[in-house]
Amino acid sequence: MSFMTKILGATTALALVAGGAAADGHGASPAIIYDLGGKFDKSFNESAYNGAQRWADENGAEFAEFEITSDAQREQAIRRFAEDGNSPIVMAGFSWATALDTAAQDYPDTKFVIIDMVVDQPNVRSVVFNEHEGSYLVGMLAAQASETDVVSFVGGMDIPLIRRFACGYAQGVAAVNPDATVIANMTGTTPAAWNDPVKGSELTLSQISQGSDVVFAAAGGTGIGVLQTAADEGILSIGVDANQNYLHPGQVLTSMLKRVDNAVYESFAAGVDVETGFNVMGIGNEGVGYALDEFNAELISADMQAMVDEAAASITAGDLMVHDYMSDETCPVLEF
Repeated sequence: MSFMTKILGATTALALVAGGAAADGHGASPAIIYDLGGKFDKSFNESAYNGAQRWADENGAEFAEFEITSDAQREQAIRRFAEDGNSPIVMAGFSWATALDTAAQDYPDTKFVIIDMVVDQPNVRSVVFNEHEGSYLVGMLAAQASETDVVSFVGGMDIPLIRRFACGYAQGVAAVNPDATVIANMTGTTPAAWNDPVKGSELTLSQISQGSDVVFAAAGGTGIGVLQTAADEGILSIGVDANQNYLHPGQVLTSMLKRVDNAVYESFAAGVDVETGFNVMGIGNEGVGYALDEFNAELISADMQAMVDEAAASITAGDLMVHDYMSDETCPVLEF
């Protein structure tokens, strides 16, 4: 892979991943802007990058990309890509909403895509996920794998979106073992909570001291510390967003897949014709799910898999409803 750099202001740069001509026939190449934490965070951003790269590899095409290092760069990055004619411009993460809502109005002919938040502009595609559904599935697996009847959750920034993960997880645990205990902790209340593996480790150790033998991390880069500590202490962990099973083979029970890669891939594939408006990705359209591969195959029995797959089918059919914390900011089985 080769990289061509464009200067953004005096001190930052936009990189264009080269592989061929723009693929949409209109002379425009797509762009992606990652959230804080960098594109190789082994979680949310990296999943977004993987979707963009898959599109580029399959089409012999190119895309522009940029990794912000501060919130102050958000609107500037959006505007520079728009001025350069990139379309669609994909933003990974809910924190882009304010900057995009402002900038999109000035570029009505440019298509924008935001992942994890809704921006009500006519040229914006808003992609959100039913994280509570995927979290329910991994909660079921956690309850089946636990030997102590105590499992736990480490979230990143304490916001309704992350509480949605925790609530879905707790519901899945309760469906298998109503007597199980779910311990839930958040890392912090600022964006720094997404990239604090030391704090993630400390929270995990505290949860282990309370009896947890399975921990689910939904905390971005902080989760790397959670998974590492779980492996060091001999308990199971559950990854998030990207498939993180490979990080600690045989010690990561599964990963709650949030197919950010599919959202980016589909947006890039549509090009300037990407459909705007509200788009929901859940179990039924492979937006969320759980990971099963050679790294965790020995941890997931046939009975465990059958139970979870049956639940997934029921959710898709509408026969099983997982309560969404964000619908009313309550959780029937977990107190925050």
